[in-house]
Amino acid sequence: MLHAVIMAGGTGTRFWPASRVARPKQLLHLTGERTMIQATVDRLDGLIPPERTLVVTSRLLVNAIAGQLPQVPASGVIGEPCKRDTAPCIGLASALIERQDSDAITVVMPADQVIAPVELFQQAITHAVKLVEQQPERIVTFGIRPTYPAEVFGYIKRGTPLPSSATEGEMIPPNAFAVHEFREKPSAEVAAQYLDAGDCYWNSGIFVWRAATILSALKKAEPDMHARVVRIARAVGTDDYEAVFAHEFAAIQPKAIDYAVMERYQPTVVIEASFEWDDLGSWQSLGRLRGIDADGNTIIGCHVGFRTKGSIVRSDAQHMLVTVGVNDLIIVHTPDATLVANKHDEEAIRQVVALLREKGWDQYL
Repeated sequence: MLHAVIMAGGTGTRFWPASRVARPKQLLHLTGERTMIQATVDRLDGLIPPERTLVVTSRLLVNAIAGQLPQVPASGVIGEPCKRDTAPCIGLASALIERQDSDAITVVMPADQVIAPVELFQQAITHAVKLVEQQPERIVTFGIRPTYPAEVFGYIKRGTPLPSSATEGEMIPPNAFAVHEFREKPSAEVAAQYLDAGDCYWNSGIFVWRAATILSALKKAEPDMHARVVRIARAVGTDDYEAVFAHEFAAIQPKAIDYAVMERYQPTVVIEASFEWDDLGSWQSLGRLRGIDADGNTIIGCHVGFRTKGSIVRSDAQHMLVTVGVNDLIIVHTPDATLVANKHDEEAIRQVVALLREKGWDQYL
């Protein structure tokens, strides 16, 4: 059967002060009436039922996420006792699912991406599932055709198209390729080369595979990590579960799934995504999604501006925010903190969060 794994443990520091430790960006209404994680689960409607959806997050966020996703059973929201990156998260989820369904195929995705339209996304997932069914040891990922030389994304260099013998039938896409290699986040110059080459995609971070396949790959590449997540899964339902979970998970060395498995695993296939995709990585990304006015501003909330250009302004309906004679700013109002930043120095927001933590001002984190 087809299962979903949603990774929802991120902190979203680049969206401070709206994003906080107890309410990170996946729990916020950044693009519409539904929060990021609600929209992610909504995207699976009709493809994967809520009872086969597993959300992996931090222990701190379990209740908040369960409150936003009443359709997902309580057992479907797993709280990690500490942050250990995507490979342990995926390994644990796969071990839990494989324990219940040894033939499970899983769709793994982050909780904080914007994807549309739903029909094309589900069609792409269906194509990927067909490829996995044809070759069970295969891993399928989705590449996003780059539109600018982004330095913040990993890249996938495609290889040869899948041979026709592997793409028979209308459900198999013609834009499926063997993966030549995964490439790390590049410099601006290298990213421009990738864009010009035309054979490199942004790495979407969305995967389709058999749970047993990714566990086997982890066992070979990261045997200690594999052993520990399997011990956690085997402890489910026992009196020792919480203690085993806390001890074993904390002992895992953090590692991203790209480094742990993807960069060295074959056979791996990349499907060029037909759907629109945005990872909503920073305040400036709201301009792509919410639009800009004639002066290049993206305005959310109650605002009056004079001689204001190229800025992102976010407030709410109850708080008037006025700007006069400013350019290229990010201004975000919340009840207890307000950010005013040069939008070209957006990465410094991470440093602000680190400084607040260093000063012990945890009430603002």
